[in-house]
Amino acid sequence: MIGTVDIELQYGGTSLFNHATVNFTAGNCYGVIGANGAGKSTFLKILSGEIEPTKGNVVKTPSERISILKQNHFEFDEFEVLKTVMMGNQELCHIIEEKEFYYSKEDMTEEEGLKLCELEEKFTKMDGWNAESDAAILLNGLGITNEFHYLYMKELTGDQKVKVLLAQALFGQPDILLMDEPTNHLDVETIVWLEDFLVKLETSTVIIVSHDRHFLNEVCTHIVDVDFGKITMVAGNYDFWYDFTQLRQRQLRDQNKKAEIRIKELQDFIARFSANASKSKQATSRKKQLSALEFDDMPVSSRKFPYIAFKPNREVGNDVLTISGISKTIGERKVLDNISFTIRPREKVAFVGADAVAKTTLFKILAGELEPDEGIVKWGVTTTQSFLPSDNSEYFDGCEDTLVDWVRRYSTLTYEADVRGWLGKLLFSGDEAMKKVCVLSGGERVRCMLCKMMLSGANVLILDEPTNHLDLESIAALNEGLNRYTETLLFTSHDHQLVQTLATRIIDVTTGSNFDKQMTFDEYLQEMKAKNIIVK
Repeated sequence: MIGTVDIELQYGGTSLFNHATVNFTAGNCYGVIGANGAGKSTFLKILSGEIEPTKGNVVKTPSERISILKQNHFEFDEFEVLKTVMMGNQELCHIIEEKEFYYSKEDMTEEEGLKLCELEEKFTKMDGWNAESDAAILLNGLGITNEFHYLYMKELTGDQKVKVLLAQALFGQPDILLMDEPTNHLDVETIVWLEDFLVKLETSTVIIVSHDRHFLNEVCTHIVDVDFGKITMVAGNYDFWYDFTQLRQRQLRDQNKKAEIRIKELQDFIARFSANASKSKQATSRKKQLSALEFDDMPVSSRKFPYIAFKPNREVGNDVLTISGISKTIGERKVLDNISFTIRPREKVAFVGADAVAKTTLFKILAGELEPDEGIVKWGVTTTQSFLPSDNSEYFDGCEDTLVDWVRRYSTLTYEADVRGWLGKLLFSGDEAMKKVCVLSGGERVRCMLCKMMLSGANVLILDEPTNHLDLESIAALNEGLNRYTETLLFTSHDHQLVQTLATRIIDVTTGSNFDKQMTFDEYLQEMKAKNIIVK
């Protein structure tokens, strides 16, 4: 068990949480949600002890072990992959190191021998003899196969490091598991495996910050909402929480509307009959009723929904895109090998596969940012493309433009009022419009890129992991905007719900795969499970 008692946290006079008391119990999975900046990640850091609350305290069963998904991908660069996973259980690693120390000694004292016996007993109790095989099973389940297990972490790609750190957090079935955005940078197969693993953690307390709606629905037994400066808990998954809060808001509005009507009736009666002697007692009674009436408090939510809509300047013609025999080598690795496909008008195509580098490379070729080593890319003469890359740093790093100037740079808008109007749709209002773009957060940068795309008038949109860094509200708005978009869409995403609600066709660009079918994402997953390509 872990929980908070009456915690408050203040930053520079601003209170992030007020009197937050919440308890988390074993056997449950809690999804922590809220707008960007609401304090979700900070709340996890308070639970882990990394941050001390201004007031209140964290309570935890003393004997329980906490495991935290590490965010620093370079922290374990000098350790082997298998060792890094086992470091998820620090006590076990310490016992192993002590054992190795004593066994390395040529002569042991009686006291040291007793100490070694003690260590062996603890080691056996912690199932230490199976530790390496358990770590290997986790790694293989996450797609890090045996040939990588004895490499150093610094030899892995960024996406592989993410999986190793996830295995580290899961290692040894911790009593309390804290994970901040665990599905970021994971491929579909790995997310499906993780969902299944977490559902089977029957004795652990799992607390997850996530913006993935499908993931929250699959694994969560409770939703913890960080909003209004409060932390509230609802039993159920994300969809249940959403329906519950919408119903509650409607009830509050209806109650307040009824109160407004009643107040007007009482005020009219008092105004008409206050001076009437025969009605004075009734008027006095109405005054008491009026003073007793109250409105239910409806505080301003930190949640804000941007307006996202893509309007093409012209319809696309019959010829959209033909790819013939595309190949590309990055470094010494051939990431694309003889890829061919044709895109038809108004298709919404999801590109899938475990190799994120392959998908990103393909999209850069489609956007004209990379040349293929072999093959032909032929766009139709009526097409205009707009590209949202997964790494947008080149548009912002070192750029001293204000938001207003940046939008002018990438659009035909000239008047500041027009630019500010567009920025307002993407939640940049007032003085925010004069911020320098180089200091924007990840989510703000993505919203800027979406603004650029909205102003492009393109009839082909190319989006590489567009939900990265966005909060749930922005993801929902993007999902709706792309649903309404009437022209051609090419995209990759690890957000299950986004892909399922948008894609009419699935293409797998993994080397050796020829998968290209008109189907939904769920149908694709079912087919992969039937072929045992995705673990059931």
